Formats: sequence, C-alpha cells, structure tokens
Amino acid sequence: MKVVLGVGGGVAAYKSALLLRLFTEQGHDVTVLPTAASLNFVGAATWEALSGRPAPRDVFEDVEQVNHVRLGSEADLVVVAPATADLLARAAHGLADDLLTNTLLVATCPVLLVPAMHTQMWQHPATAANVATLRSRGVHVLDPAVGRLTGADSGPGRLPDPDDIHAAALALIDEPSSPGREAASGSVLAGRRVLVTAGGTREPLDPVRYLGNRSSGKQGVALARAARAAGAEVTLIGANLQVEPPAGVEHVAVETSEQLHDAVLAARGDADLVIMAAAVADFRPRSLAAHKIKKSEDGTDPVIELTRTPDILAEISAHRARPGQVIVGFAAETGDATHTPLEFARAKLARKGCDALVLNEVTDGAVFGQDSTAVHVVTPDGQVAEASGTKDDVAVFLVGTFARIAASTVGR
Repeated sequence: MKVVLGVGGGVAAYKSALLLRLFTEQGHDVTVLPTAASLNFVGAATWEALSGRPAPRDVFEDVEQVNHVRLGSEADLVVVAPATADLLARAAHGLADDLLTNTLLVATCPVLLVPAMHTQMWQHPATAANVATLRSRGVHVLDPAVGRLTGADSGPGRLPDPDDIHAAALALIDEPSSPGREAASGSVLAGRRVLVTAGGTREPLDPVRYLGNRSSGKQGVALARAARAAGAEVTLIGANLQVEPPAGVEHVAVETSEQLHDAVLAARGDADLVIMAAAVADFRPRSLAAHKIKKSEDGTDPVIELTRTPDILAEISAHRARPGQVIVGFAAETGDATHTPLEFARAKLARKGCDALVLNEVTDGAVFGQDSTAVHVVTPDGQVAEASGTKDDVAVFLVGTFARIAASTVGR
C-alpha cells in the first residue's frame, strides 16, 4: 500500500516518527511530506532514514516527476499527523502553497487528519468551523486526545498515541494482507451512535479483595477505536481497563457488574449499536465484609456465599431501547467433555436473544491480555464468520460485520 504521511509544524511531530515505523514495519511504502515549519522539530534526515525514501518538501523539487500531482493521485491513504491549526485552515480553504497541501487537493483516497495544538486553538470557533468543513467533504478528522500539552498546560489538543492513529488509518482502507481483516470504511457508521463495553468487572469481597477475571479490555478498546474511525459517535464503558481508552470517544469508568448494569441502561437509549465486549461476573458475594477477612485461629476456611449478578445482555436484548437497535454479545468459552466452545456459543446466543455473538476460545487463558486473537461470529441464522490477527485487525473486521447487520435492520 502506498501511504503519504504529512507532518505539520508542531512539537508532537516527534510522535509521527513512531507512526511511520508502524506503517513501514507492515511493509507499506511510505512517503513523508514534512511542512517547512515541521523541520524545526524533526529534520528531513530522520524521515528519509526511517522511510528509506526522499522526504520532498517543495513543489519545485524533482519537477520532472510532477510530485504535486503524482503523490496524491497514486496514494492509497494520506495521513497528516500532527495537523496544526494552520494546516487545518489551509486544507479547509483549499490553499496549495506547499507540497503537502497540493497533495491533499489531488488525493482521491481516504484522508485522515490528526489534529494537535493548544486547547484554546482547538476550541476556537475558527478551528471548529474548519474541522466541520473538512468532515462535510468526507475528510476524516480525529478528535485530539486529552492530556499534558507543551509546558504545564493540559486539556484537549494532545496528539493521540501512534498506535491509535495507525489503527484509525487502517480502518479507513481495505487491507487484505492483514489476517482476518475486513474493510470498515470511515463512513460505514457515519451518523450512528455506538455503545461499547470493555474490560472485566470486579466484585468486592472485603475492603481489600475482590472476585474478578483476566480481561484487560484490549479488545473492547480496539472495537471502540475502530467504530470511531468508521464514523460513529462512540461511548465506551470501561470496567477496570488495563489500557488507555482511545481518543475521540466518551469514556465512562465502572468497577462492578452492578455499576456496569446501571451505566449501560443509562447510555443505551441513543445507541444504534451496542457491543457488549466486557467480561461481566456471573456471581458476586452475597454480602461485603466490613473488614479484611482474616485467617481463623482454628484453621477453618471461610464460607463465601455467592449470588447471581444481573444478566445485562439478556435484559437489554429483551427490552430494546429503540426500534432497530442492534445488540452484540461476547462469549469466552473453553468447552468441556461433551460440548465444543462453538456449541456453547450457539446456545448462549439463543438464550440471550441478541443479534450476534462473538466467541473467544479461552482454553488455558488464551486471548486474555494478548495483542492477537481469533474469533467466531455467530448469528441467529446459523452463519459463522471467522477472523484472526491483532486485536485491532479483528476489531475492524467485527465493526464492518456489525455495520452490515445494523444496515439490514433499518426500518425493522
């Protein structure tokens, strides 16, 4: 795949070197187009060494190759990171005063702009209008992350992590070389609201201990990131996440299954698609000890009585918040002497009443906390789809699958 990586003149330009490495390590052909201002932060030698290609900056360089037209017309993907306030303004107004802005005017492939700037600049009405203009033209503009900026300031305006940018970029194109990957273009969920749950709940035993599970939240976070890249407005309810939530999504933090239940019921009303990827405890202690449970002097073992937790998936599937709402469940199964994990997944799909169920086989703890996975998607009509690869790859496949299910329910 031919990628053009534009680099704007902000201090966050150093992070784009890591983004460049992510693309080149996958074997993509990357041409870096730094603006003149960006070279004050990262020099051309860095871009040329990491990409193995020239990093042209001026429309009058290599004129015989007509770079100001050729680069954009030949590209499969254009990513600009960081996109400064000035660069967003020039792109929105169609200016073409350097090689990068010329390329943006010529490109017919997906274009992803990743803003990074001071909070006041990002929130200024002029910048907001420029972003709205670009999005109305089909340009994909990520929301910046919230965090520490230059100096002591913090707030929205931070460049998202390179991994998040990379995943959002690949979600815009069909990448057949990645195992199990399916395209989820930046418009397949445009105008849709998506609710994703992720992580694993913890049920307190006493002030120190809890009953929990090994879910890290990586797959749910990847799904939220892929849904956002596909154009959706995303709410992520995270239970004890071990990874950072992606940029551009609303994040609601919870701990217990009861808190997750309440958060889902509060957020599901506007959702067109609900993806229940969190690992929710089936049981919790019937009572919470007021003090740390101690070992007894006589050596007897404590007795902990458990009670069922609410079945959130079954509840929201039986009582949909709106017509046509699509609900997807997840199942982590190991199988037993008489049943395969897939058989358990089919039975769970029938019990829960959701529109699809994603099966993870977790024998010996496989999948939990890992960067790769393999899934089966089971639907009520008996169809089974399979995907494997990194969790970001699989997330893009799943979002594309869920988007088709959602499209088929219009008017249902």
